[in-house]
Amino acid sequence: MTRRHIRTAVMAGAIAGASLTAGQSAVAQDGGPWDFSANIGAVSNYIWRGVSQTGDGAAVQGGLDVGHESGFYAGTWASNIDLDEGAPQEVIVSPVINEETGLQELDDDGAPMYTAETVGGDRSSPNYELDLYAGYDYDINDDLSVGISGIYYAYPDGRDSDFAEIGVSGSYRWLRLGAAYTLYGENDNGLFDDGDWYFFGSAELSLPYDFGFGVHAGYYDFRHDDVGIGDFDANGVERTESADYWHYGASVSKEAGEFGTFSLNWDQNSGKQDAGYDPDPKFWVGWIKEF
Repeated sequence: MTRRHIRTAVMAGAIAGASLTAGQSAVAQDGGPWDFSANIGAVSNYIWRGVSQTGDGAAVQGGLDVGHESGFYAGTWASNIDLDEGAPQEVIVSPVINEETGLQELDDDGAPMYTAETVGGDRSSPNYELDLYAGYDYDINDDLSVGISGIYYAYPDGRDSDFAEIGVSGSYRWLRLGAAYTLYGENDNGLFDDGDWYFFGSAELSLPYDFGFGVHAGYYDFRHDDVGIGDFDANGVERTESADYWHYGASVSKEAGEFGTFSLNWDQNSGKQDAGYDPDPKFWVGWIKEF
């Protein structure tokens, strides 16, 4: 079987998890009720919720935002990706036959032996992601705010990949906590189908000389979390691992005036390698410029 791609939150090099923080970049600043902005950026590795979306390769990204002084915002954002997910595949399980006796081979424990062959996989992987989002942030006071948001993750040149989330979050000074729930997914009975939960927290501090420091963590709880690992028991049934995982990371950023903001980032996840994750630490650099 083919495991649908795992996604993770990009921060410091791009949009800080567009669905839950985009409103902060689209606040009216010129005295009028509406404000329009754009951003463009580049990252050496597009990490979303702890997992690379570009096969550890670079990405060029950008978006458009509109915000109202009431706290409403909406926008769109795009990035190239390289998920290498391929088409749905079929696993054909066959007994191992001894050519001399014509009988099925047994392993050291006396259990029947099988081989597995994967066929199919003729569908091309999507090459870009297009996000559409909207939300509302409400400032209770100078230190405390709450927000609600929705985001649709689209893969126009892919198939059975789109999904949509609704999220809630709250911020107190430098701390932010929230959760997102998958309302809709095209990958029926798989990862990123409806019913998935994602929980997250982050903290951001301003440092002298226009430096910033941030830490973040999140947990993905998939409704259909069993992932085939390509290993089979004596009855030819594929063994599975849970796709649920933690991720965490940190970033240091530097505002450079008209040159934008640069960042150095670390991300890592706790996913099982048998389930398709790469748990090794990822270090990447990012740049973003807002207009």
